[in-house]
Amino acid sequence: MSQIPLNHVFIFAIILFVIGFIGVIARRNTLFMLMSLEVMLNAVGLAFIGAGSAWVEADGQVMFILILTLAAAEVAVGLALLIRLQQQRQCLDIDALNELRE
Repeated sequence: MSQIPLNHVFIFAIILFVIGFIGVIARRNTLFMLMSLEVMLNAVGLAFIGAGSAWVEADGQVMFILILTLAAAEVAVGLALLIRLQQQRQCLDIDALNELRE
């Protein structure tokens, strides 16, 4: 079997990261922002796995497991906050978070 070149993996990871970054910047809905952050974390994990595969080391896979753990914690806390925000404000708009200070 042939191996995918490392630069192809990095280009794909960069494209995924940029898509996630644009999603965080452009969207006002908090749920979509969290999903975009997940795409960004997966892009970083893909880069780690590609680099670990190219250098025949398991470090990339270990880092990806740590990234998955971080993503699971982010989802748990983020969704709990979103449910609470939905109950209080009946919207998921990120601008509504400014009103929580009052």
